[in-house]
Parts: sequence; structure tokens; C-alpha cells
Amino acid sequence: MNALNRLHELGQSVWLDNIRRELLTSGTLAKWIAELSVTGLTSNPTIFEHAISQGSDYDAAIRAQARDGRSPEDVFFAVALEDITAAADLFRSAHEHSAGVDGFVSLEVSPRLADDAEGTIAEAKRLAAAAKRSNVFIKVPGTAAGLVAIEELIFAGIPINVTLLFSREHYLGCAYAYLKGLERRIAAGLKPDTASVASLFVSRWDGATQQLPEPLRDKLGVAIGQRTYKAYRDLLASPRWQMLARQGARPQRLLMASTGTKTKAVPDTYYVTALAAPNTVNTMPESTLLAFADHGELRGAIPADGGDCEAVLAQIGKAGVDIDALGTELQVKGRDAFVTSFDSLLARVAAKMQALRAA
Repeated sequence: MNALNRLHELGQSVWLDNIRRELLTSGTLAKWIAELSVTGLTSNPTIFEHAISQGSDYDAAIRAQARDGRSPEDVFFAVALEDITAAADLFRSAHEHSAGVDGFVSLEVSPRLADDAEGTIAEAKRLAAAAKRSNVFIKVPGTAAGLVAIEELIFAGIPINVTLLFSREHYLGCAYAYLKGLERRIAAGLKPDTASVASLFVSRWDGATQQLPEPLRDKLGVAIGQRTYKAYRDLLASPRWQMLARQGARPQRLLMASTGTKTKAVPDTYYVTALAAPNTVNTMPESTLLAFADHGELRGAIPADGGDCEAVLAQIGKAGVDIDALGTELQVKGRDAFVTSFDSLLARVAAKMQALRAA
């Protein structure tokens, strides 16, 4: 039994934070599902940009989708949906065996819509309808506009992965939007059974604070994860959530994202070991997934009270880091980075469409 299997037994779902066609067609993803306890997958614009820009794996799919009048964005989402639905079919068994808790694959709305609630709602509904899979999450950013969209989409019964969360406050904002959506379903006579996860980005905190003195360096991401986990546990113990649970609602699971290390100063499995916790998810880059399977260590779960996170955060604050301001900055930079990746991706698709038409 490898460390990923043990993490799965602890109760944390192991998801892959990557997708590319070769993983699907070669049988590699199916092997990882069987041997490494992988029970889900996430994607984002940067992941698809890397996948489509490397080699010719997507040329035939782009040629087939590049019909007259279709934009590069239309072609991209058509091709992406091929990968997403193929992956979702591989995870169907995990989805069914977990009674709909696990086995999800995520596809993100256009990051250009991060500040457009109505546009996000419309695109999320379109992508969910096109996927035709109960185990496909539509990813929506936890921006101010995104929170409006999340409540409406949960009410509409569309499973949502809330992305670009960087702090306890970001998490609570999306959690309350989720609760409101479920409460509206109950008021409308609908089942409060729409699934969701809340994706907390971890390692970017440490990438942004390498100026800290050595004893505090690479401690901020874990402390934020611990603080947010405490908020998650507190919310699930609250009367408001307990009322929803009695009527059949399921928790919006906390998902640890951005768990690949950014520096050589910490082990390549650092965030996975530090942020193990039951009833949560960890989505790992391919290199981190394989590293943890090979030499990862489990040292217990995050304490329900967050452990020493507040003491660590207080020390980092005294060292000159405005944690609230940095959380806001990281979300804006994350949004902008995804827009840049998406624009680059569409330019790549457009170039391939032109080259394939000329061939």
C-alpha cells in the first residue's frame, strides 16, 4: 500500500490536477485510478494551454470541430469537453460507489467572466448541459460576481467547484453562497443535494512571501489551510448546516489546491503531508501525485481546531505581511493569470485552426 492509498483511507480524496489527451488514450489515468486511489480530476485554463500547445495530440480534434463560423473559443470548449467527459466516464465507478460524493471532473468557465455574474451563469449552464454527466463540476471563481453566480447555479442544481479561493474569508463567502442556494432549493420544494467543493489555493502564499525570515518561510500556506479547515469544521457543526443536513444536504467539501511546492527548501510532498484531513480533497499536480506515491509520509490529520495556525499567522503578521491584503492580491493575480493563459490558449487554437485548414 502506497502513501496515496493510505491518504485515501484517512478520508481525503486524491484528485489529479491535470488533464491531457495522452493520459486518457494511453491508459495512464485508468492505471492511476486502479493503483493510486485517484478518484477525481481538476483542470484549468493553464492546464489546457499546456496540453494543447504541446505536440499534435489535439490536431485531429481541432480539425473536426473547426467547422465554418466556429470561433476558437467554441472549438476549445468542444475539444475540452471531449477530454472532460472521457475522464468523467473513467471516474463513474468512483462516483457511483461514493453515492455521488466523489468521482468528479472539473471544467472551468471562461476566466474572462470572473466579474460577470450573468455571463458566468449562462456559460456554466451551457457547459453542464453539453457535458451531460452528473459527475462534472463546472468551475466558477470565488470573486464577488462569482459568489452571485454560485448561489444561482447551486439553486439550479448544477454541481460547482469554486476556484480561486485564497483565505478563510474567501472560503466562507463561497460556503454561504452554497448554503443560500441549498436553502432556496428547499423553499422551492427541491432536494438540497447539489454537490460542490471549495478550492483553497495554498502554495502561492509561500511563493509570494519568500522575503520572510527563514523560520517563517514556507509556513504561511499551511497555516492558511489549517485556519480554513477549522472554519470548514465549524460551519459543519453550526445549526444552520445541521438543519440542511437533516433535509439531505451534503457538505461542500474543502479542497486543497495548488499543492505543488514552489521552492526547493521544502520536500516535494510538503503540502500533501501537512494538509491531510478527512472529508476533504487534495488535487495534486502530476509530479506531486507521483512523488507522494513514491515517498510521501502521513503524519496524522489537521486538528479540527486548526492547531497552531493562529500563532503562526500572528508571527507572520508581525514580520510585516498584511495577510488580508495579500489574500485579495493573490486572488486578483490568480484571476489575471488564468485570463492570460486563456488568451494564449485561444491564440494557439486559432493558429492550429488556420494551419489545419491550409494543410
